[in-house]
Amino acid sequence: MTTDVRDPELPGRLLTTERDAFIPLLRSRPDDDFALPTAACPGWSVRDVLAHCAAALTRVLEGRFEDGVFSPQANDRDIAERAQWTNQQVVDELERGMSEAGPVIARAGGALDGIALGEWVHAGDVRDTFGEPGAYSGAALPYALALLAWRTRERDHLPLQADLDDVDEPLRLGALVQQRPPARYIGDSATLVRLYAGRPVKAGGYELVGAREEELNVFG
Repeated sequence: MTTDVRDPELPGRLLTTERDAFIPLLRSRPDDDFALPTAACPGWSVRDVLAHCAAALTRVLEGRFEDGVFSPQANDRDIAERAQWTNQQVVDELERGMSEAGPVIARAGGALDGIALGEWVHAGDVRDTFGEPGAYSGAALPYALALLAWRTRERDHLPLQADLDDVDEPLRLGALVQQRPPARYIGDSATLVRLYAGRPVKAGGYELVGAREEELNVFG
């Protein structure tokens, strides 16, 4: 499996597919769960992660991309602006963004594709905090893997072949013009996503040859 040409509709499919599973989960949780700390985003609660995600998609819809828009300071400001909102208002904004941002991202020519991937990863962060099955997996996984493959190729990331336990075909990631022998990953898709997103992984559950874990991080 490889992705050599950008599919402009892919980020939107990723967002709407994830929306259909993630938003009902959020609406079913008690308010106390929104205050839980997230391991993937130290210092942020579940609510903080959701507020950040909602704000990012609203910026996409409104075309607001001032300098430093996704810096830590800007992220903290976006979260603070929503401090007086109810949890369900935050979820409402997130649902709207996941529903409507796809066409805007498609027209941006690839510049905003990473936002869709980041939204999906953050949904996995929340699921992981809740102890829910399917963190960094689920129905939207094929779209996420395809977008991850495209993003790593576009950015000339290190080449890697992933032989995934839960996907029939190998996944090729990273640069097409190879300055080094491709690394190889053997394991499940969710762990591969964790590695590329810089999330904690369990030791011994996968094999990685020809690269260090920290070299895979596309968000760091």
